[in-house]
Amino acid sequence: MRDGEQTPGVALTREKKLLIARALDEMRVNVIEAGSAITSAGERESIKAVANAGLDAEICSYCRIVKMDVDHALECDVDSIHLVAPVSDLHIKTKIKKDRDAVRQIAAEVTEYAKDHGLIVELSGEDASRADPEFLKAIYSDGIDAGADRLCFCDTVGLLVPEKTTEIFRDLSSSLKVPISIHCHNDFGLATANTVAALAAGAKQAHVTINGLGERAGNASLEEVVMSLEWLYKYDTGIKHEQIYRTSRLVSRLTGIPVSPNKALVGGNAFTHEAGIHVHGLLADKSTYEPMSPEYIGRQRQIVLGKHAGRSSITLALKEMGLEADDAQTEEIFNRVKQMGDQGKHITDADLQTIAETVLDIYKEPIVKLEEFTIVSGNRVTPTASIKLNVKEKEIVQAGIGNGPVDAAINAIRRAVSSCAEDVILEEYHVDSITGGTDALVEVRVKLSKNGKVITASGARTDIIMASVEAVMNGMNRLIREE
Repeated sequence: MRDGEQTPGVALTREKKLLIARALDEMRVNVIEAGSAITSAGERESIKAVANAGLDAEICSYCRIVKMDVDHALECDVDSIHLVAPVSDLHIKTKIKKDRDAVRQIAAEVTEYAKDHGLIVELSGEDASRADPEFLKAIYSDGIDAGADRLCFCDTVGLLVPEKTTEIFRDLSSSLKVPISIHCHNDFGLATANTVAALAAGAKQAHVTINGLGERAGNASLEEVVMSLEWLYKYDTGIKHEQIYRTSRLVSRLTGIPVSPNKALVGGNAFTHEAGIHVHGLLADKSTYEPMSPEYIGRQRQIVLGKHAGRSSITLALKEMGLEADDAQTEEIFNRVKQMGDQGKHITDADLQTIAETVLDIYKEPIVKLEEFTIVSGNRVTPTASIKLNVKEKEIVQAGIGNGPVDAAINAIRRAVSSCAEDVILEEYHVDSITGGTDALVEVRVKLSKNGKVITASGARTDIIMASVEAVMNGMNRLIREE
């Protein structure tokens, strides 16, 4: 399994690349394409840092069929290069303005040059799905003769369909003497299907990305390919699947690219249930409306409550919270949830917890209590927050800075509770105005996670900073309490 590919508009720092590389290595990804060494001095510094981080994975750099690219890759101490040669007439003539014979000769020479300098070489045919099959085989054969360790078939603009992919890879895997990889783009939404089809037909390696990131519509998604193989084909990929969700969230945060709610497996809605008939089935057997257990990829199911929720939703949500209610208590909780939903309010996990504890006559002292906080902000001042919290009966004073007063306040809270909530992550933050005017009542809704457990909480005040602090602390108390 291999992870790589550039994404438009994303420029990762050295530190971010190292965090992602370590997460991929911990997941047991075999090859990490850390970047293209020819890009810049900063990119080379980042690639070299990954290559020298002591990871088990093979570290790779993307290269054109240009010796200078290889030289820069060598500067980065990488193990291998992904050597990409254009193979379709469209790319050969319009992009590099050469002919087929010239491309064959250059590809073989650069392959041999890289091998002479001790690199593992994966020779890749760019735009292979639009190339003459016989020419593609010829350039692959030249590459093998020059010492290429692996070959790769690139569906550069996502034109393959699974049936054609199967036909191509049965032919290539039986006629070539070295392993061949599949690299699929998702322009028509078929990247995962084509990747799985190629592997089933003899491909030995798949190029994938976390969350399906990549050029245009992205590449084949690691989580989709891995879980299709593991769960549907019963094939052990060697990937530590229980770390998939955590790594997905890490990559989303570091790249700044949110995961679509309806994204397979790692999207916010993937293991979220609201409809009464679905939840009723889940109560009887989780497999009625879940293809697999969410814990398998390191996450947990979530029950969403609102005006469409049924009694089954309340029962299951209480069960997930570890609370027991008799029929009369469940009915009262159900009615209060419905009343809130009819008023147009978003019912968060913290809201349900409060309602349930009120009805069940349970009082739980908050673990984290706000004593005081101060915000300093302005156009010539770095937004700074100082905060005093009571955490498990211990007074803690802490400060934080941020991009704005809300960010500074939340960062101060995180630092103050680091002893008991170090790995609490703010996944989402939303603000809605409930009333109009400059003194409007605002509702802040947050989604927090800790070790795969996701909860929602809210705060409503005329002061957006106070509402934000209230929401975050409500959520943190809920997560910490469930430890």
